[in-house]
Amino acid sequence: MAAELLLDSGALVALLDRSQERHAACAFCLDGWKGPVVSTEAVLTEATQLLDRVAGGGRSCVDFFLAGGAVLVPSSAASARRVRELLLQYADFRMRYADATLVALAEELDTATVLTTDRGFGRYRLYGRKCFRLLPTASSRSQTRARARS
Repeated sequence: MAAELLLDSGALVALLDRSQERHAACAFCLDGWKGPVVSTEAVLTEATQLLDRVAGGGRSCVDFFLAGGAVLVPSSAASARRVRELLLQYADFRMRYADATLVALAEELDTATVLTTDRGFGRYRLYGRKCFRLLPTASSRSQTRARARS
């Protein structure tokens, strides 16, 4: 079984708003994923705010999780402490809280794959060392463009 896929706010917005440039690439990656998809309440909150301009956008975010699109993993005191450490560690990069919750969750679950439109994850490291695997990749974006043309 594949490890968990972390779902970031930008990718969630792209999945739910078909007008987003990366909608097809994110949908392609999610459709091909065979393991569990997980996220945090901070990501859900951020995505509902980003989708406020779309009629029913916030509700569609909640519906996505209720329908089993991803599992919301609750935070704990230990994860909140790790988030605080990460926010201090990446202060120069102005790491967002939602991103920090995903990095902490990745460390907790020992997974490194994140579906994101935010290239900030290219700077973040698990345990201060290990790089994230970012989806969608350039090849998955070009595959979706090629499929759209045919």
